[in-house]
Amino acid sequence: MKMDSQYQKNSNFLKTGVTVLKGVSPYRQRLLAKLGVLTAGDLLEYFPRSWEFLPEPAYISELRKGMDASVVGIIESIDFKQFRRPPFVEVYLVDNSGNFRLVWFNGGYILNQIDIGMPLLAYGKVSSYKHQLQMTNPRFRVLEEGEYADVKSLGGSVYPATKGLTTGQIKYLIRNSLETLCQHVPEFFTDQYRQKTQLLSRKTAFHQIHQPLEQQEADQALRTLKYEELFLMQLGLALRRNRVAKSNPISVMGWDKKLDTHIRRRFPFMLTEDQDAVIDEIVADMLSRHPMNRLLQGDVGSGKTVVAVYAALMAVANKSQAVIMAPTEILAQQHYDNICRYLEGSRVNIKLVTGSITGKKRQKIHEQIKDGEIDIVVGTVALLNDEIEYRRLGLVVIDEQHKFGVDQRARVRKGALPHTLVMTATPIPRTITMTAFGDLDVSVIKHSPPGRGRVKTRVVEQGKRDEAIEFIHARIKAGKQAFFVYPRITSSEDETEVKAALYEHKRLSIKDFPEFEVGLLHGRMSAAEKSEIMESFRSGKINILVSTVVIEVGVDVPNATIMVIETADRFGLAQLHQLRGRIGRGQSDSYCFLFGDLENEIAAKRLAMMEKSHNGFEIAEFDLSIRGPGEMFSTRQHGMPDLKLANIVEDFDLLCMARRDAAQFVKDDPLLEKPENVNLREAIIDKYGEKLGLIGIG
Repeated sequence: MKMDSQYQKNSNFLKTGVTVLKGVSPYRQRLLAKLGVLTAGDLLEYFPRSWEFLPEPAYISELRKGMDASVVGIIESIDFKQFRRPPFVEVYLVDNSGNFRLVWFNGGYILNQIDIGMPLLAYGKVSSYKHQLQMTNPRFRVLEEGEYADVKSLGGSVYPATKGLTTGQIKYLIRNSLETLCQHVPEFFTDQYRQKTQLLSRKTAFHQIHQPLEQQEADQALRTLKYEELFLMQLGLALRRNRVAKSNPISVMGWDKKLDTHIRRRFPFMLTEDQDAVIDEIVADMLSRHPMNRLLQGDVGSGKTVVAVYAALMAVANKSQAVIMAPTEILAQQHYDNICRYLEGSRVNIKLVTGSITGKKRQKIHEQIKDGEIDIVVGTVALLNDEIEYRRLGLVVIDEQHKFGVDQRARVRKGALPHTLVMTATPIPRTITMTAFGDLDVSVIKHSPPGRGRVKTRVVEQGKRDEAIEFIHARIKAGKQAFFVYPRITSSEDETEVKAALYEHKRLSIKDFPEFEVGLLHGRMSAAEKSEIMESFRSGKINILVSTVVIEVGVDVPNATIMVIETADRFGLAQLHQLRGRIGRGQSDSYCFLFGDLENEIAAKRLAMMEKSHNGFEIAEFDLSIRGPGEMFSTRQHGMPDLKLANIVEDFDLLCMARRDAAQFVKDDPLLEKPENVNLREAIIDKYGEKLGLIGIG
């Protein structure tokens, strides 16, 4: 029988329900669950949000006006002046040197917490009232027996609390369990490594983050635990990258100049230098004996789809099937139409697979895919259907990859090891690329194809709205088309100020543009309705398309040169940049008008950035610095747990250090087999094993 390792024994204890710890009753267990604390390990990793380091308590006789002071004494009297305006609680505290007045305005709530004869610690600024020294609204703590002597421990950690469970009670629970918990904390690094990287032992770090005696101790603990978070993430990604590189060899694809020329003839335009450079990288990957695993970033309209089609045709030329998966039916249909146009007259068989294709037609397509009759399959999440089997899957292209979770991206491969190209038009800052996509090779298309008009962006104040509508009216009268984008389909009762597509469609049709055809597009429509509306807009039958963000990705109508985004401050900058990318697809200059709340200083700054820059990467970095990673770039979206302590923007230097160190670890010990790396290997399997396909390293 296999014995559990020391790591597993410790891990099993830390995974035990929190009631195993002293002082955690079933009632407190329910309250802790509200804070996400379910296990003993969760309590150990329930980190303080801040620390308070109090000055040594002064005797009452030593207090002076203007001092920030701590004072400890016995409550001599309590008086609630409830009929004064405002009402206040007055407490007199005594020690061996005198007495001292404490006042809490509107402080009736503290009467249930204090009583005459209790020892009390109060801290705040000393003021004076009618020649008498006092503290007004001081922070305080009723002392428990034995706390008198250790004043530094009375400050310390401040925890996020919940109703029924104060920060003091959480601190008390953690303090009583900390020794027990730390006995089960495995070390990840050798003494020599910790000395080189200036890290604390894990036991010391957990002690110091929960019970620091001064700010320097808290800072040391934070650095160690942040590094550990980032290192484990980077180590997981480095192991997966190494695993893919060393995975079972696949058949090498063939390529030569003749094939290159044959593919390029299919495009009715010259490719840009950026596209050529990325194609060279992809060809090198596909000529390798190991599967390509590449992320292609390109700003809106930069020509990523052409690169994907080149890769697909290379796979088809090597008698393999290619799959292109898009997040929406509109985008999948557009990819399908464009590829059909490029390949008109060729022998390449292409089929579209979406949720709206059902019955015998769907069954027939599935049979053709299985038999290898279909060369390129374009579709939506319908491609994840278990019924779909490929004869020889050689390439998977996933467009707008941030719209899909890791599980979906894995399922589309159907257990095979094809070359994989994931694409995004949402520019991803380098910090995010390093955390969420550290296992991928990255290519970037920086420049758009020549011959496209400029896109001019204007933030419109409320008073100039009519002027903007007049300008738009003139452009539509001249034969151009416009998008009007809204954040909601309908407004809810608590968001009446947020403009919604259904109501605004009626208003624009009747009031602002009665002589033009105004269409409506939103996510609740059927696939057939969406397709019909988009076709009417492309053909010019609809002059103005009122829409939600369903048009965020992929919609390509060169004659649409106007975009109005209502309540623009409600959108992330990356999303605004994506939406703006729907115009400027033709040769004419285009105009993007942003209507939003300019009174909010941060909102005004963000919208001003949209006026200033058309560089998606610059905009994404700016948005990241103001808002933080957010859900769009959340590590959870990519199968990685959210970071508890580290911040990839603020701790970028630490992230770079962790990435470099993790790569060296994998280079020196690819399967983490050395005795000193056993705990790291088991921690990685525990944390990321299934998500990153690392179970095999165990």
